[in-house]
Amino acid sequence: MRVKKVPLRMCVGCQEMKPKKELIRIVRTPEAEIILDATGKKSGRGAYLCPKKECLEKALKAKRLEKNLEQPISEDIINRLKVGLGYDDTN
Repeated sequence: MRVKKVPLRMCVGCQEMKPKKELIRIVRTPEAEIILDATGKKSGRGAYLCPKKECLEKALKAKRLEKNLEQPISEDIINRLKVGLGYDDTN
């Protein structure tokens, strides 16, 4: 019996390769809107992130999220991402 290949993606925060299902996809849609993609199937440019607060902070500090999505990210979008990921402390 053949073993199924597990798709791996790199977290933009910690830079580790992890199974795609363990990561959260953030998408820049064709309309230039940045949203969380729970299904992993929305069209647009995507970046993957671990569900850890530290990974989001590292990705934002190093501007890796902006580079991957090829678009600057405003404070409003950052706050929406934090709320969507469950990090309520939007200070």
